[in-house]
Order: sequence, then C-alpha cells, then structure tokens
Amino acid sequence: MKQFKTLLIAAVALFGAQTINAQAKTAHVDVNELTSKMPGIIEAQNQLKKVEATYSAEYKTMVEEYQAKAKKYEDESATVTDAVNQTRQGEMQDMGKRIGEFQENAQKELQKKEGDLMKPLIDKVRASIQKVGKAKGYQYVLNGSDGSLLLADGPDLTADVKKDLGF
Repeated sequence: MKQFKTLLIAAVALFGAQTINAQAKTAHVDVNELTSKMPGIIEAQNQLKKVEATYSAEYKTMVEEYQAKAKKYEDESATVTDAVNQTRQGEMQDMGKRIGEFQENAQKELQKKEGDLMKPLIDKVRASIQKVGKAKGYQYVLNGSDGSLLLADGPDLTADVKKDLGF
C-alpha cells in the first residue's frame, strides 16, 4: 500500500511536470503602436496624403467646372432651342459620368498605392515579431492592440520589436 502511494505521487508529479512543459509560451506585442510610430510607415502615410491631396484637388476642379457649366446652361436654357438644351443635357450627363469614373479610379489607384507602399513595411514588422518571438523562445505572439487576447502574465515584446526594427 505504501509503495502504491509513492507510485501514485510520482505519477502525479511526472504528469504535472509534463503538463507544465507542454504549455506553450505566449507573449504579446502592440502592433498598432509599432505601425503608428515606425518611420517607414509614417513616411508612406505622408506620401499617400500627398497623392490623395492631388486627386482631391483634381476632383474639386472637375466639380467646380461642372457646377459652373450647369449654372451657365440653366441661365441660358430659356434663350436657346430645345435641341441645344438636349445637347447640353447630354454633355452634362457625360461630364457627371467622367467625374464619377475619375473618383472611382482615383480611389482604386490610391488603394493600390497604399498596398504597394505598406505591404513591404507590414511584412517587415511581421518578420521582426517572428524573429524576436523565436529568439525569446515563444511559440505564440499575440496582437495586444485590442487587449482582448492578452494573458495577464504574458510579456510585452513591443519594445524588443521596436529595437529590432531600429526605432
């Protein structure tokens, strides 16, 4: 009976040790902080703002031209023939269509430019997180930006990743 107790205690101790060793090491990193303060991302965002301002200025010019032409045509509509008014109406519809297409294309080009600029930087952040996590022996590194996945005792690797990225 005494040997059975000893054997049972040894089995529980061994099982407990294996359970502890089997648990994955987990850390977290604040991806929002990294991406909001990374110099390359800030530079990319500034480039995107410039491109967006250019598109915005062109769009504004087109809309102002449309509005001016619409007012002129409206003021002159009583003094010209129905055929001229119909031609002008078609012209205004075409112009409105071009403005809509410009806005749609500008938005697509801006999204493409954002992807082209940001993807390499986001990949660099991801690679750095993986590098730091592996170097410190963590199996999982969670994004702690929203706070919903954080473990109370999991270390924050944000500072280490910033250091690895050079800022």
